[in-house]
Amino acid sequence: MASSLRSLVNDDSRYQKCFQLFLERSSEHQSMRDFIHNTLPDILGSIGNGKSHLNIIGVGSGAGEIDLEMLSELRLKYPEVTVDNEVVEPSVTQLQSYRALVSQKPCLDYIKFSWNQMTAIEFEEHWRAKTMTKKADFIHMIQMLYYVKDPGATINFFRSLLDNNGKLLIILVSGESGWGKLWRSYRTQLCNAEISQCVTTGDIRGLLDRQGVSYQSYELPSQMEITECFAEGDEKGELLLDFLTEVLDFSKTASPELRAGVLELLRHPDCSVESNGKVVFNNNLGVIVIDQLT
Repeated sequence: MASSLRSLVNDDSRYQKCFQLFLERSSEHQSMRDFIHNTLPDILGSIGNGKSHLNIIGVGSGAGEIDLEMLSELRLKYPEVTVDNEVVEPSVTQLQSYRALVSQKPCLDYIKFSWNQMTAIEFEEHWRAKTMTKKADFIHMIQMLYYVKDPGATINFFRSLLDNNGKLLIILVSGESGWGKLWRSYRTQLCNAEISQCVTTGDIRGLLDRQGVSYQSYELPSQMEITECFAEGDEKGELLLDFLTEVLDFSKTASPELRAGVLELLRHPDCSVESNGKVVFNNNLGVIVIDQLT
């Protein structure tokens, strides 16, 4: 990352505003819901294996909407089981939203929620320090591997927690999305070297291939309207630009050359399509499903 730029993740309040606008402007959560309802049930088909109790870990669970969708599908698949659900989320704001959502939902008494306000790395340290032997039947890591230093090590740790027939689900942006093209072009200027901010499912598949790890992969079409990014001084456009670049106050702190180059690429057909006066960014997602270590 250029020395004059600050990472958006360093300002949680600004990040949450950007993220909420991103959810409003994108079809991301709907794409995930379609996958959860249409494809995930088959993936979860083997994890029950006659069990009356299942252990779930959600890493980077955010405000819980997608977690609860997955738990709902799990309930349909295994209506008699009870569930231990470890929630790992570093943001106080997001964790509070998740707890509030749970309190409003009926019929969740079969789930015991354990709230862990910590990062994935802190959770790993906590787990190792307590020499935990509990195994997990299903672990999901949705849009969070950007925020760890070593995604391969994080995947290997959580994979080591899987029980027989357990599944690890990873969702990130696709390497063929607009994000992937943006990061390949501006990695040194935009990407925070202290974390793996610019990682895509293409990178993770390459890592797993080198390790000889088998996996299933899926592509989820998704898009995001970014028209306001091209209206100079537009407040929502500034928030979207911060989110797209992961740079705090990008328009104010980036060099004129970097800002112009990023805007040009965002509008390029490699990243977006223009229709009826709107610029729609390719926000495609990738899903990777991995089995337990053998």
